[in-house]
Amino acid sequence: MTSKIYPSPAAALDGVLFDGMTLMSGGFGLSGNPESLIPAVRDAGVKGLTVISNNCGADGFGLWMLLNAGQISKMISSYVGENKLFESLYLSGELELELNPQGTLAERIRAGGAGIPAFYTPTGVGTVVAEGKPVESFEGRDYVRETWLRADLAIVKAWKADPEGNLVFRKTARNFNPVMATAGRITVVEVEEIVEAGALEADAIHTPGIYVDRIVLSTINEKRIEKLTTRPKPEGAA
Repeated sequence: MTSKIYPSPAAALDGVLFDGMTLMSGGFGLSGNPESLIPAVRDAGVKGLTVISNNCGADGFGLWMLLNAGQISKMISSYVGENKLFESLYLSGELELELNPQGTLAERIRAGGAGIPAFYTPTGVGTVVAEGKPVESFEGRDYVRETWLRADLAIVKAWKADPEGNLVFRKTARNFNPVMATAGRITVVEVEEIVEAGALEADAIHTPGIYVDRIVLSTINEKRIEKLTTRPKPEGAA
């Protein structure tokens, strides 16, 4: 079997990027972003991307790089705050936005990975979220129909992987990454550590390797703090 391990982020993305594609990118805030793969997507120069991600990075970080390079034409997200570039592009009409409640976004991605084309949720009923979508009543309560989300490529960040692509995520970096790994036609994973086959405890594996096509060792692991809060030392403290 051909190895799933690639020598660099650029090599791991070779042959799977094209203009107008749909791209899923894991992460929540600054946690669990595929920090090494995103610059490689930028450097490849693909345009007209539809990107599915909880948010679109922060100034100078993550998916912001693709926004700044003019490579994204549409975002499917649940949080767009604290990104001035995102705001300016959307308000100027240069960026299309499909805004989702956060739980709905996660479930749409999970449904895509599970092969479920549509589902019903009460979230968003009676709001702009439900405009143009079928609404039905179940047991006296209205539910809006949402459709699955799938992608040509999913890029995710994991903590550990073995050569078969079995993945373990670390704490909150787990976020959207496991569901996105299942919903991409091709899934490329960057990991902080690649371990030998059999080294991962079977019950500790979060994503089975059947969902993973390519693996690359991370070249960037910044672990930024999104909101640094400090307090003055008490008087007399060392």
